[in-house]
Amino acid sequence: MRERRVNPVGRAATASVPRITLGGLRLAVLDLEQTANFMIDMVFPQRRTDRPLYLTSANGEVLARCSTEPMTDRLFRAADLINADGQPLVTVSRFKSSTPLPERVATTDLFHVVARKAQATGLTFYMFGADEAENAAAVANVRSRYPALKIIGRSHGYLKGDALRAKVDEINALAPDYLWVALGVPYEQAFVEEYAARLSNVGVIKTSGGLFNFLSGSRARAPQWMQGVGLEWAWRIWLEPRRLFWRYLTTNPRALYLLFNKSRPSVTDRTGD
Repeated sequence: MRERRVNPVGRAATASVPRITLGGLRLAVLDLEQTANFMIDMVFPQRRTDRPLYLTSANGEVLARCSTEPMTDRLFRAADLINADGQPLVTVSRFKSSTPLPERVATTDLFHVVARKAQATGLTFYMFGADEAENAAAVANVRSRYPALKIIGRSHGYLKGDALRAKVDEINALAPDYLWVALGVPYEQAFVEEYAARLSNVGVIKTSGGLFNFLSGSRARAPQWMQGVGLEWAWRIWLEPRRLFWRYLTTNPRALYLLFNKSRPSVTDRTGD
């Protein structure tokens, strides 16, 4: 087994990532490749922190919810790193900041970049979340696509009470380098808050939203041109109008207001709000 020494410089490395404030949240000024490299560097060739790093992602809906839901705001602000998983955030940053976001860092894209790098370096994954069928299909597809990737465990996310605590302890005993948690906002962030202390043997926890639905093949990504112009939300409404129409109708205008009124023009202090 690879030695799991702890190096206290990990926290300094996390703090050194440049961030800008967009819509009220501090977002990492990293592109897809840089984010993946950051995730690899935090655990290879040795663990660089004495606790799991908590990475999450924000889009317009998240900005809107953080502005109206104090608990959601607190859960996101506790993250070590927040990536921009929304093209509108990238676009607005070009007008509002002297150091704009280089590109959108969608978890559905980031997963594959990290998987390729983890496969090459022998790093390990645990995939937690979604229902049993989605989880099993997602893991099967990932194993088919990355046959040398070490997926050391998986579990659906419909666990509570003692069963959930036992599963958390099982994950900790397996000590994966990366724990992908796909429970949806804000449940996956709340999971991190409640259980991170019991997952001290995990390297990085990455919240993943609907990632497993895309990995399983049950949900299709928007066409590339729609992603590029920031219309992936429209694609999602077209696929799931009953569930998403009202959500986006209420959150999109608020998100635009926040982006243009709660953003700072330059790189923020790397270690503070």
